[in-house]
Amino acid sequence: MYREDHDTTGPGTRASGSGTRASGPGTRASGSGTRASGPGTRTSGPGTQAPAPAASAGPAEPSLAHLLVGLQLTDSAFPSGFYTLSHSLEGFAQARAVDSETLPALLESLLVHGVGPADATALALAHRATREGRPETVALVDEHLFATKLGQEMRRAATRTGRQLLDLAAEVYGCPEIAAYHARVVRREVPGTQAVAAGITYAATGVPVRQAVACDLFAFCASFAGAALRLRLTDHRRAQVMLHAVAPAIERTVEAALRRELADVGATAFASDIMSGRHERAEARLFAS
Repeated sequence: MYREDHDTTGPGTRASGSGTRASGPGTRASGSGTRASGPGTRTSGPGTQAPAPAASAGPAEPSLAHLLVGLQLTDSAFPSGFYTLSHSLEGFAQARAVDSETLPALLESLLVHGVGPADATALALAHRATREGRPETVALVDEHLFATKLGQEMRRAATRTGRQLLDLAAEVYGCPEIAAYHARVVRREVPGTQAVAAGITYAATGVPVRQAVACDLFAFCASFAGAALRLRLTDHRRAQVMLHAVAPAIERTVEAALRRELADVGATAFASDIMSGRHERAEARLFAS
């Protein structure tokens, strides 16, 4: 049991929608932007050159609907609780172990050695299991990820944001897979970590796994940058430069996460664990983690 700590006129003339001007040969008919004239004119009859079809997504291009889901879930306005987290950054700041110059390196390190091997990998595994209809495997991934989070603060942050994501996503998207897993979390049968909740949500809404992992990693980076702004470790311009610069690391981390198995889930960002432990006992805190 897991507990939460806290859309005709005459000959020679073409007419279309309302407001069309029509006259004899050589006339322009201005309905839907159409031009009609005498002999040799393009008309809608046989032999007409039809307008080019609207561009559509190719076989290798993700659906626009899936892209929109990803944009919604990574938007800082989506109330999943990420806004309350600093991802151990506040602990580093309190120890004066990071500044504006070392901030980008810290982000990349947490991404490659912490979030990537742990949360991103768990998200990919939970996504695949959800698409294949294996809820018990999803639960196993959830339990494994929860167990790898050493500190109480990190476990609490993961389950609190995971429960919030499942609760809201069940209402927003109306997918039975999301609602069913949220019910298990409410019954405290499974921990409901954020990465697994995101994997379920992306899978249930049809977002491809690679895009899903990339979206969640970007959401982490954007959340980290937001925390850095609030901690006055950077400014808005430098934060955007940092987010752009970390893109290659996000790509590498996505590919690595897609290759891992359940036994590989786990972070090796030990300095982050130490700073999180200190942060738990700090007298004054701006963030929940």
